[in-house]
Amino acid sequence: MTILITGATDGIGLETAKALSAAGHNILLHGRSEEKLVATKTLLDAVPDHGVTETYVADLSDMAAVEALAAALATRHKRVDVLINNAGVFAVPDGRTADGLDIRFVVNTIAPYLLTRRLLPLLDKSSRVVNLSSAAQSPVDPDALSGKASLSNSAAYSQSKLALTMWSHSLAQELAPDGPMIVAVNPGSFLGTKMVRDAYGAKGNDIGIGVDILARAALSEEFAGASGLYFDNDSGRFARPHPDALDPSKCEQLVNSLDTILQRLF
Repeated sequence: MTILITGATDGIGLETAKALSAAGHNILLHGRSEEKLVATKTLLDAVPDHGVTETYVADLSDMAAVEALAAALATRHKRVDVLINNAGVFAVPDGRTADGLDIRFVVNTIAPYLLTRRLLPLLDKSSRVVNLSSAAQSPVDPDALSGKASLSNSAAYSQSKLALTMWSHSLAQELAPDGPMIVAVNPGSFLGTKMVRDAYGAKGNDIGIGVDILARAALSEEFAGASGLYFDNDSGRFARPHPDALDPSKCEQLVNSLDTILQRLF
């Protein structure tokens, strides 16, 4: 299979890339740093029985770069079997992008939405989109989403993850029955990633917990009919997300807001 993983040079993304490559799958690695991508490709290419690896550089806080990433992928591939939208941010030195948007919403919500939309010609009904959500989910402030209000790191993160879960549910319904399976997954709380270490100064739990569920979401029959659902790896089951993610009106408003923001940028 051909599997695209965003944010693949660190944390869960890196470890998932290693596991899936070792299983013989072809891995399309995305990252912000060319140097880190080269190092990651070298690492994967040294794994016995690895699949083909390719690297793609893009800053997901820049929507033009997301467009360019999708275009680059389309020139080299007619199909992507699995898209794992893993890249995310929590605490950043500057919370604003050059376009005046909150960078947490941009990277965690808007970029994966745009990338998924642009890659739809490469994703058929047997493909899968796995979106990394979180147990931290709180109601989305429309002003914060559009860049008119500022939020703390925690508030922006939890709102961006609910927004991701909402568009996952909405897009899955929009594209059914012929679109890809789209699922939102909480890979596990306080896993030992750089994000957790930077945010909380804690070692965190075994990152393998997150790797296992992402591999299952990408490949297992268990997730074949999971489109539009939310999997909570803290409880180890499909669960109800925040109520807003199941509210058709609120999900529609959220997606409309995302489309309006993107129209403004382009």
